[in-house]
Amino acid sequence: MTPGGPGGLLAPGRTLRLRWLGTRVAYRDAHALQRALWAAGEPADDWLLLLEHPHVYTAGIRARTEHMLVDPSSVGAELLWVDRGGDITYHGPGQVVGYPVLSVPSGHSATPRYIHEVEQLVIDTLASLGLHDAGRLEGYPGVWAGVDGPRPRKICAIGARHSRRRTMHGFALNVSTDLAMFDHIVPCGISDKEVTSLQAEGLKLGTAEVVEAIFAVAAQRWGKGRPVERQDAAWPGSGPVAAAVSIAPLLPDAPAPASVPAAAPALAPAPAPAPALAPAPAPAAAAAQPVRLLGRLAQAGVDPAGGLALGARKPSWLRANANMGTEFRSLRKTVRGLGLVTVCEEAGCPNIFECWADGTATFMINGDRCTRACGFCQVNTAKPLPLDPEEPERVAEAVARLGLAHAVVTCVARDDLEDGGASAFAATIEALRRRCPGTAVEVLISDCKGDPASLGRIFDKRPDVLNHNVETVPRLQRAVRPSASYARTLAVLARAREAGLTTKSGLMVGLGETEEEVIGVLADLQAIGVQIVTIGQYLRPSASHLPVARWWSPEDFARVAEAGRALGISHVVASPLTRSSYHARQAAEDAGAPVRVGAPGGAGAGAGASAGAAANASGGAA
Repeated sequence: MTPGGPGGLLAPGRTLRLRWLGTRVAYRDAHALQRALWAAGEPADDWLLLLEHPHVYTAGIRARTEHMLVDPSSVGAELLWVDRGGDITYHGPGQVVGYPVLSVPSGHSATPRYIHEVEQLVIDTLASLGLHDAGRLEGYPGVWAGVDGPRPRKICAIGARHSRRRTMHGFALNVSTDLAMFDHIVPCGISDKEVTSLQAEGLKLGTAEVVEAIFAVAAQRWGKGRPVERQDAAWPGSGPVAAAVSIAPLLPDAPAPASVPAAAPALAPAPAPAPALAPAPAPAAAAAQPVRLLGRLAQAGVDPAGGLALGARKPSWLRANANMGTEFRSLRKTVRGLGLVTVCEEAGCPNIFECWADGTATFMINGDRCTRACGFCQVNTAKPLPLDPEEPERVAEAVARLGLAHAVVTCVARDDLEDGGASAFAATIEALRRRCPGTAVEVLISDCKGDPASLGRIFDKRPDVLNHNVETVPRLQRAVRPSASYARTLAVLARAREAGLTTKSGLMVGLGETEEEVIGVLADLQAIGVQIVTIGQYLRPSASHLPVARWWSPEDFARVAEAGRALGISHVVASPLTRSSYHARQAAEDAGAPVRVGAPGGAGAGAGASAGAAANASGGAA
């Protein structure tokens, strides 16, 4: 790396994307996301992911097992072997972990130069925070406090992987870490040196302040001559909320977003709630909403009292025609007769009349009671009933009777089950393959609590399309779906793509996000290989759900769809009434999903199973 940083060695047109992914991000999720961004290769954008892990010890490829001094479970942690250099280290609360995924040169001494650059990023950050005696210690990796004194102390561990001109892993900066957790290992294989933190050095700083400082230095060192874009997961309490920065080239014909120079000492301030493009009625009364929901909205920078009234008249483009003709009644009779549940009904999808009239539906398995209480979802939250072992066969029977060429199956979240309901998905795919071998199978899954083995049960059944919805932008995740996370959703999709599946995701708009934030989400999805994206207007189910901040117009949807395609996403469906499964068969075919031969004819064969999982109320998306 050059003394002034790697900016001159990175492609000038490539965007630097900064992401604060939040606290309690599982190490496995962060690793899956890194791998996907790394696999995107040298032409892709560059990322700096910042986050905080729960208690975990990680061991590099040359780590020595005797350096783990206790059983990790005895101190509430686990030990994971990972694909980086270095020995055993600790990650946990009070520590900011940074994962730069950058395209940098290869060749002689390239990796040491890159490590040197990451160290300099941390050293500059610490100096900006008031720790001026931090630096390198000859012969030892990482960044050290008191480097010129008699007792140098390690404040930041660094371990990286650099291959195929792309980087993974990074640094772990101790802010207010419980230093006793380092007593259970030989940190980084170094037995004769202390470990410290900013707090132990007398600097009483919060994680949010440190994140701000790292991003500011990263923008200065790595953002010269190219766009810098940032998004943050909402901070509990009173943390900063960052806006997307400098992505105007991806917004055709849209007003230029507010931005700051990449080398500015701080990035953009919290965005104001987006203005309504359609005439806004009087603000909705907030009294009917749960206090916790209102607080999360406020923390995300959205005025809870500034939304549209529940009874506000919808624009003409949001009005769906009710058609309860013969086809509608016939499909309803089939579903009722087999004792099945559709998300079309449970989620109050506005397209139910169009789709059922066309003989198509999206089936919801694992019961009709969800273990999560998302702020947008109409599906019932209650203690679930035991799984019905006959349900997979009944779904297959319904698909056979309806003659569907493309069947969509979703679920409620089942956090009460060890595998999150994955086995029921696997059984349903098996039943459909056996009964309807010519039918393409699309699944809209929950995150299965992020467990790789549970997700693997679904992946191993090779659904034709694997859908998992991101639902909203990072800033609004905690308000919209507090039991899920942006990082985990990206990790689920990354794992599915790595398994060779056609991947799909969706989000709703009108909750207080900006166009720039939506484009940033599309960039994240494209980078991890998602091929199909759906975007639709959020519609508020009741007064106890999140308010609608504004109506997006058809022109707004057209802009973000064009931006998504410009980023390289194969198929983007964006319109006011678009939902996760809307025109699902056509989307899958356009994205190059496998086409099954011998598909049955019948009422639903032409359109596939569509429009069931409402973007504002999908039981399996959170």
